Amino acid sequence: MFRTLLPVLLALASFAVQAAPRHDPASLQTLAEHPYWISLGHYQRSLLGGWRSYIDDPAFFLAADGERLPLAELQATLESLHADPALGDDHVQCRYPSRTRWLRDQLGLTELPAVECAEYDTWYADIDPHSTVLVFPDAYLNSPSSMFGHTLLRIDRADMQGNGTALLSYALNFGAMVGEMDNSILYAWKGLAGGYPGQFSLLPYRDKISEYSSLENRDLWEYQLDLTPEETGRMIEHVWELRQIRFDYFFFDENCSFRLLELLEIARPGLRLTDQFPLTAIPADTVRAVKEAGMITEVNYRPSREKELLARAEPLDADELRLARALAADTRLLQGSACQALPAERQALVQETSYRLLRYQAVNRERDPDNAARSYELLQAINRNPPPRLEIDIPPLPEDGHESRTWQLAAGTQDHLAFAEYGLRMAYHDLNDNLDGFPLGAQIELGKLRVRQYEGNHWQLEELGLISIRSLTPRHALLKPWSWQVETGLERVAGKDGRQQLVGHLNGGGGFTWQLGDGLLAYGLATLRVEHHPDVAAKLSPAAGFDSGLLWRNGAGNMLLEAQADYFHNGEVRRRIGLTQQLELSRDLGLRLSAQRQFSQWANPQNELMLQLRWYYY
Repeated sequence: MFRTLLPVLLALASFAVQAAPRHDPASLQTLAEHPYWISLGHYQRSLLGGWRSYIDDPAFFLAADGERLPLAELQATLESLHADPALGDDHVQCRYPSRTRWLRDQLGLTELPAVECAEYDTWYADIDPHSTVLVFPDAYLNSPSSMFGHTLLRIDRADMQGNGTALLSYALNFGAMVGEMDNSILYAWKGLAGGYPGQFSLLPYRDKISEYSSLENRDLWEYQLDLTPEETGRMIEHVWELRQIRFDYFFFDENCSFRLLELLEIARPGLRLTDQFPLTAIPADTVRAVKEAGMITEVNYRPSREKELLARAEPLDADELRLARALAADTRLLQGSACQALPAERQALVQETSYRLLRYQAVNRERDPDNAARSYELLQAINRNPPPRLEIDIPPLPEDGHESRTWQLAAGTQDHLAFAEYGLRMAYHDLNDNLDGFPLGAQIELGKLRVRQYEGNHWQLEELGLISIRSLTPRHALLKPWSWQVETGLERVAGKDGRQQLVGHLNGGGGFTWQLGDGLLAYGLATLRVEHHPDVAAKLSPAAGFDSGLLWRNGAGNMLLEAQADYFHNGEVRRRIGLTQQLELSRDLGLRLSAQRQFSQWANPQNELMLQLRWYYY
């Protein structure tokens, strides 16, 4: 009889040892509302009260309602911490090391069973986190996903400090999981609407360097943070908990930068970085927030491969540029008369330009033996006749640019009718805005509202812009990028009987931009437009047209001279010519003078003159 009962008694004894102790409900409620527990669950206050986690993956939560109830998730975690150690890597102590450590410290859980977490221990030892670098790949004009810039974290080991081996570090990145067939326009739309899931990834930093500085031609800014080894380790500990866990991804708020701010709050409890971004989280703004928190100790700049190529090619004349392009295609020309006739110092510049062009063209392509052979031959020529060291001026820091949200106050006249205009733009930058920290020719605007008050106290909604993107990337003798634009929203246009009508529209276009001089761009785009006009019988009115202009960076600011035309299927022709000059009063203050003349078959030509004060405040 005793032998029969012995296994049962042993099982009951084992259960008694492993059972979770009872804790005071009031203490658990206090812990569940502790800022650190809220951070570990990525909770936020919902609009209707209570909590909601940013994490949209049920696999992250132990409690059925853990996404909404931090207390339920805490209780489920406490119960699971005492589970059978034989679970090994599947034990909650192994799956959630951050939760385990924090609850052990808060509640003095000395009786927890000892669990061997082989998978986690190996992973953590391989990363060996010691210090953290915030990396900002700068804006890249020809990709809508990159026109805001991006942020990621570099995790360095202790033995990598100061020895130049940062490429062996790990990159901690949060990004959208994009379908292979999604084009740029679809990516922009789905990114705005939350159509992509987002995930954290941890991979060698050298891979990210290749992706951003070579594949996407983006400058890199590296900001050394003052996180201690303990704080860096605490952050990586939590990253383990987020493996394969999905978040919703949105371009303007729940994006790469916002997610990394959450991790920094895990690393250093008490930081209030995410609170500063309730609506939008523009990467440059988040870098500014980290800087203002006093966390940056050093800044390092890495120019992109494209910038290095163009900087090396800058001293070359037109004939030398043609020769450099020809050499990249046929290195036998190294012994040709055109190359041999050049002075040695000019040959050196041409040869290195050709080599950089060849390596630039090879990026993101399968290895080509012929390309490799030409690269090697050019490299040999460079070794025999080396050019001077390439010096690239460091541009203004991206976080030193203007704030992203803009208030606008204007006064003007429209055909002798005076008006005041009040405007707000949620984000981010247009072609005329203060330029420091931004590339010339880039525009991306979100949530633009303009309301006018005419004489006689007549109020009118002038524009409600959802999104406007323009990428004016100049062509070069060596590189031939496209320029493009897309815009949608509501705006006022000419209607019948001289009335102004509010129409919904979607338009876009593509073409080319040319660099005419230092800070002077000329562009020409073919455009397509679709709109819903109340005065037209058809629900949708299509039009083809053009958009052309000059963008000049001058001593006062940016000036834009632009001519546009739309030719509608119903015979209507709509044209506009405008001139706008921004005066940069300070980093976050601008004064804008604009004049335009509009033509339409439905109304007399209309002239408008406006003076606008722009305050960049958030």
